[in-house]
Amino acid sequence: MFEAIKNFASQFAYEPKIENDNALKPATKFLVIGMGGSHLAADLLKVWDPALDVIVSQDYELPILSESALKDRLIILSSYSGNTEEVLSAFEDAGAKNLPRAIVSIGGKLLELAQKHNIPYIQMPDTGIQPRSALGFNLMALLTFMGKRRAIAEARQLSSILKPLEFENQGRELANRLNKFVPVIYSSLRNLPVAYNWKIKFNETGKIPAFYNVFSELNHNEMTGFDAKGATSILAKNFYFLLLEDDSDTPKIKKRMQVLAKLYRDRDIKVEFIKLANDTNIFYKIFSSLILADWVAYYTAKSYGVEPEQVPMVEEFKKLIQ
Repeated sequence: MFEAIKNFASQFAYEPKIENDNALKPATKFLVIGMGGSHLAADLLKVWDPALDVIVSQDYELPILSESALKDRLIILSSYSGNTEEVLSAFEDAGAKNLPRAIVSIGGKLLELAQKHNIPYIQMPDTGIQPRSALGFNLMALLTFMGKRRAIAEARQLSSILKPLEFENQGRELANRLNKFVPVIYSSLRNLPVAYNWKIKFNETGKIPAFYNVFSELNHNEMTGFDAKGATSILAKNFYFLLLEDDSDTPKIKKRMQVLAKLYRDRDIKVEFIKLANDTNIFYKIFSSLILADWVAYYTAKSYGVEPEQVPMVEEFKKLIQ
């Protein structure tokens, strides 16, 4: 896991190749089907450009859309292993409806089906890392299918300007402060996928519970659960809140963050602001934050003496549902 984090930026130098490209249907609207780490890059594309018309679905079937709406989209089936049962099921569903498909994977049954049925596919490099660690590869593959040349150029810059080791000490120090607390990550709605990725890294790498929510919705409900008084204060004090602070957030959202931080601190609840990079390259803003999250989760795992890379409970679950 240490090497995967340290070498992450090199993934943005990857130049995906579309196989069976003669069968690729050009599109401006997209539906990405993926589970776990295989949909995270698609989520993050909405941070880069909120106007991008991409729906992300995590289910066995296609989302409930009209037939014309589905036919108007390129359906990208993303499974790192190529054997994710939900994605394979959605592949069959899309095929039964004669919808345009494309595949992103390192191999497995999904790639075999693409080759058999002359479906466009990108085979990502199999470097032995976990799906959540392959966000760069997956992002570049998705952008290639989408034909987003400007985004590809911006993302490729990260191979030289993103320096993961520069965030290691900050990550280690934050992990020390979080010890024996349950992290909760809050962000603006636009940065929701970034907050979600932070949570996932704590879960999969740190092997600890973690949660997330967004402003301003949480001000209408969740925060009242931390109005720690009397007997409930012992529960609230188990949490440590990380607020992702972004200069591009609206003034009203920024004010809500500051006011909530005061309310929580007044109740003796831990709160810390995590500043997102103020950079014209939105991908740098996204992935510099997520590299920090990687280091925090990695050193969280080390502090508890757990293995940071593998996800044995996921594998145990898969065996039990077969």
